[in-house]
Amino acid sequence: MTISKFKYPIGIQTFEKIREGGYMYADKTGYVYRLAQQFQFVFLSRPRRFGKSLLLSTMKSYFEGRRDLFEGLEAGRLETEWEQYPVLDISLASAKDGGVEYMNLRLGTKLERLEKKYGLERKDDAPGDRLERLITGCAEKYGKKVVVLIDEYDAPLLSVMHQPERLEEMRLALRAFYAPLKDCDQWLRFVFITGISKFSQLSIFSELNNLKRITMVPEYSTICGITERELHEQWGEAVADMAADMGITTEEAYRLLKEKYDGYHFAKDKTDVYNPFSLLNALVDRDLQAHWFETGTPTVLVNMLKKFGTDITRLDGSFARSVEFDAPTEQMKSVLPLFYQSGYLTIKDYDRDTDTYTLGYPNNEVYQGVMDALVPYYVWDDTLTTSNSIVDMYRALRNDDLEEMLERLKAFLASIPYAEGANTEGHFRQLLYVVLSLMGRYLLTEVRTATGRIDAVWQSRTDIYVIELKMDQPARKALQQIDEKGYMIPFSYDERRLHKIGLSFSTKTRTIEEWVVVQQ
Repeated sequence: MTISKFKYPIGIQTFEKIREGGYMYADKTGYVYRLAQQFQFVFLSRPRRFGKSLLLSTMKSYFEGRRDLFEGLEAGRLETEWEQYPVLDISLASAKDGGVEYMNLRLGTKLERLEKKYGLERKDDAPGDRLERLITGCAEKYGKKVVVLIDEYDAPLLSVMHQPERLEEMRLALRAFYAPLKDCDQWLRFVFITGISKFSQLSIFSELNNLKRITMVPEYSTICGITERELHEQWGEAVADMAADMGITTEEAYRLLKEKYDGYHFAKDKTDVYNPFSLLNALVDRDLQAHWFETGTPTVLVNMLKKFGTDITRLDGSFARSVEFDAPTEQMKSVLPLFYQSGYLTIKDYDRDTDTYTLGYPNNEVYQGVMDALVPYYVWDDTLTTSNSIVDMYRALRNDDLEEMLERLKAFLASIPYAEGANTEGHFRQLLYVVLSLMGRYLLTEVRTATGRIDAVWQSRTDIYVIELKMDQPARKALQQIDEKGYMIPFSYDERRLHKIGLSFSTKTRTIEEWVVVQQ
């Protein structure tokens, strides 16, 4: 690997450090300027590691009048006055994984830093009272209205989400802390709040009547993340270097990056956004790994799947109205809100007539990561045996030996210890969904057609497999249903090889009993 001539801001969330250090930067300063001119209170939610902290750091430099840092950037061309304001920047990211007492301790440390910075008296009282004194004290001392920037407002809440009593206690404590944002309105120039989720009962949502939520506003859909245009225009040389190191063309590198890390949509306009954390790491490592998914554990999401009895095969392509999938976190009736807000699902389509969104996995990194995470819960906690078996099945299929692949699949399913609910067609369908997906393919389950719902469609770059499942019935009946319902018709003009597969599962042996394969 050749040494890169570019400086990548891996792990750097400070705008000043990026600009002074000459690191690569996708210019988002125009958004900062426009928000500052139009609104006073703004809320934005985005998935973790999507650039929220860097955005707030950019706002901090802007409101502190650091004109030197904006030379050559959009805000540097638009702003003419560069007025300086006291800026209170507070992150709650480190205030999670503990109770109210721990959160207040962390807040106390952050408030003390600001009190020292602006030369204000420190008193050991409630965090909300200290925040109010900071706002009023700075406004009086400097004769300027105050800017408040709050990052990861919901971090303490997410850590106790599944503990109702602790959640309520934490909610009340945060309500008290955020209350001054309403009471001090006359002293505030600008307030910007970020997080991952929505908790409706917090005062920042129920009491700040003029809070502008830009989370799903098309004008700000690319305020975080990297767009296709930014990748090509600003980081084109870096992609070319990556391609050369990988021994592929630049066009192929763009295609692979897009499949792996692109595909996030945060508004109805469906403008594509790359995951910035994964993209940067891929350019640095000159390799396509699951960077974003490996930095977080989806345990909470798996718990939610179980809580709502979710059929995991229906997550990709799920339908929901905006009030349903963008619902407050503590009022969720399904997993869709948290999966969407956390970045595991994204907007794929929008039907204006019915106000209905279609949701799906944004890209291959997330899709494969979710499948990996589901193995211990939906397949087997022996992940090593599972991985080895999947590799063997994939190799058989790669060699065009479908019979061997199905034999290995039968043996693998039979070896899985019995689990409650393992005698249902839905259970086996979810097993197949996870196992086949992990072979690097894309499995769509229960695909809707004009005449019915296909149990599974398995697609690779060379083949399409239309699969129908039957429980304790001959496999030929499954094959017969494919023909009678015309399940092959939607793929009749596809140039790939077409296969019809009828599978029969036995509740006695808890695995595949027989199959019939017909290639068209």
